[in-house]
Amino acid sequence: MFKEEREDLQFDWAMIGDIGEGRPNLGMTMYVAVYRLMQFTLRDVLIKNLGVEKADKIFFEAGKKAGEELYHHCLTGCRDFAELSVRLQENLRDLKIGIIRFERSEVDKGEFVITVAEDLDCSGLPFSDETICIYDEGFLSGILGAYFGRPFDVREVDCWCSGDRICRFEAKASD
Repeated sequence: MFKEEREDLQFDWAMIGDIGEGRPNLGMTMYVAVYRLMQFTLRDVLIKNLGVEKADKIFFEAGKKAGEELYHHCLTGCRDFAELSVRLQENLRDLKIGIIRFERSEVDKGEFVITVAEDLDCSGLPFSDETICIYDEGFLSGILGAYFGRPFDVREVDCWCSGDRICRFEAKASD
């Protein structure tokens, strides 16, 4: 599953396994600190070995694949964008990823401004001079791309770490 060389991504939702069976005592939840421990140490090692640009590309691509998989596993069958946005809000809240809101939606143009409060990746981190939610950029790109059937460029423009108390993303369909 993970030991062979390949060109394409092979992730499938089934790889997550049966958590209820495998964790009958500990269950589905864990501390945010543990998630961040994995995320930030992995990113640190990637930067050390590959540089910032390649590490960011990997994080974006992984987030994009996660967004596509979440869409296909949890959000398919939405009749319109309004239903997608409601179901996405419910899913991200229930999964404790964050509280998502579409500040601006121009569906016909494929342009959106999206905020995430209580973001799993960064809410509560100390101030720095950078936005850090590259995985989230990919995640939102994957969800929107899977729903609309075309690629989306998503960039974080405000971040908890850069002084805002929410993360704000601009998303635009790309050609």
